[in-house]
Amino acid sequence: MKILITSDWYTPAVNGVVASILALRRQLEARGHEVRVLTLSGTVHTTCENGVYAVGSVDAGLIYPGARLRSFAVGQTVRRLVEWKPDVVHSQCEFSTFFLARHIARAVGAPLIHTYHTVYEDYTHYFSPSRRWGRLLARGFTRAILGSCDGVIAPTEKVRALLEGYGVKPPVTVIPTGIPLGRFAAPVSDAVLDGLRRRLGIPAENRILVYVGRLAKEKNLEELLECRAALGRAPVTLLLVGDGPARPALEERAAALGLAAPAAVFAGMAAPEEVPLYYRLGDVFVSASSSETQGLTYLEALAAGTPAVCRADPCLNGVIENGVNGWQYETGRERDEKLNRLLTDEPLRKRLARGAAAGAAAFSEEAFGEKVLALYEAQRAAKARRGGAV
Repeated sequence: MKILITSDWYTPAVNGVVASILALRRQLEARGHEVRVLTLSGTVHTTCENGVYAVGSVDAGLIYPGARLRSFAVGQTVRRLVEWKPDVVHSQCEFSTFFLARHIARAVGAPLIHTYHTVYEDYTHYFSPSRRWGRLLARGFTRAILGSCDGVIAPTEKVRALLEGYGVKPPVTVIPTGIPLGRFAAPVSDAVLDGLRRRLGIPAENRILVYVGRLAKEKNLEELLECRAALGRAPVTLLLVGDGPARPALEERAAALGLAAPAAVFAGMAAPEEVPLYYRLGDVFVSASSSETQGLTYLEALAAGTPAVCRADPCLNGVIENGVNGWQYETGRERDEKLNRLLTDEPLRKRLARGAAAGAAAFSEEAFGEKVLALYEAQRAAKARRGGAV
């Protein structure tokens, strides 16, 4: 098959959407399918290289940090992709490239599939002064966008239930994004981890609570800082790996709580090849977010053999299993009790670490690719029955 994937985000950006697209592209191409990507360039100039068409765009950071909007000079690129005649168009974002995806799909009679990665109700602080009106706007926008698709992929049951509650018309299929298990499960020497620890200025005796991800308001990272502050002078480091718009405010909050390094360490963005090392360095993966649609970092941590203590969320059902690979918590007291057990009971932590690595096997890239391909075939057959081209 010829498959066109569209997204406002692509490399070198680092986020869950890009990780999902890269995993899917690898799996599709490994099975002999031809994949092209339509995305936004980081400049006003359009480029085409290695099957990636990046159309010129302009900065839209006032709407959302790092966001861009496509320019109007996209006609030639769109014509080239229409002439290529993709069998399936798979959109991954709801903004600039979505409308190009819809146009191309209609022009060639291909099914339009869309993966819903972001619950916009949790991001109202970026676009609306009123949370109530922001939520209503997010629901209406989502319903309108997805209404023109042939099928929708939700990464978790949480998202499927949300979309069906919105009244989304196309069928919604749950397909969790897979991860490259081998990348995170590969053995790492103590010397390498010790070197990273020294580079970060973390004492050898300190236990490490690691968070990997975007530093943004919706991630509720203030709770992690307050949790670490409650530990007082305990030899524990909260290691925050990543960057984002909330970093200055979080650094100020850490200072106000008396969390100078090494009590709290802001590592910044990690090179992709180093990300597995940060998970391995951690004794426990922590997250207080309830805004995730799936949360690939949870899966990456488990694949690396790092047990997790995370705020309870429906997207983690079947992922974080209490007493098997970590715990989901409802209250601060429960969170602190579970963390204390993992930090002080090494046999327990090792048992949960083994459970983490074993449980991650269900979320392989290979399983992800197979399920998406099955949906493509089903949608092509449905399109043919309705009289569309395939």
